[in-house]
Amino acid sequence: MSQLSTPAPDLSAIKAMHLDADDLNVAASILYNAYFDDATLQYIFQAEKEGYDSRLRSAIREELYAFWDSGQTLIGLFEENRMLAVTCLAEPGSGFAPGKMWHWRVKMMLTAGLFSTRQLVEKEENILAAIPASHFHMIVLIGVHPDHQHRGLGHILLGAIDNIVINHSDSEGVGVFATLSYYQRFFEDDAYQHVKQLEVAQITGNILFKNRPANE
Repeated sequence: MSQLSTPAPDLSAIKAMHLDADDLNVAASILYNAYFDDATLQYIFQAEKEGYDSRLRSAIREELYAFWDSGQTLIGLFEENRMLAVTCLAEPGSGFAPGKMWHWRVKMMLTAGLFSTRQLVEKEENILAAIPASHFHMIVLIGVHPDHQHRGLGHILLGAIDNIVINHSDSEGVGVFATLSYYQRFFEDDAYQHVKQLEVAQITGNILFKNRPANE
């Protein structure tokens, strides 16, 4: 018996909205599926050892709650009440970085382990240091529900990010770190420019940056 595919969403009805606290569990599930096969996170959270899924799930959950507690930007795409995609966007000048948040590091060490925490903090610090701007947004996490990938939702989400950046007078643009060539092409299709190739946790990725367009 052939498996029925999930009906494609009506893109004209998709709405980008800031997340509420009640949305965080669904957002964590979407991001867990989006990053399960990410080579960098597989190395950091030791995918070859038992419990990788638990460590990754815990890390994503702590990242989301750290974002929420620090007032960072969490955007979801919704079809009516169903979340189909989500992104975590660090604000410029907010001081948000894993290495600066002690309570976040303690939680991560307890749930994901000391090795994973150190590797993740080093990853973020190396990426931030390479961004060619002083005040910028940073896409920390981004994902589309596995049933709705390759249907245009990712580009709608990037459009929502553009609107946030355009309306933030202190932001010089937005950066992202991509480890897969497919994701690099995805961002380059939206005018992100390649900045630097960077090896993080023995995995090679690319830093991309999109300058803030003029606010019309």
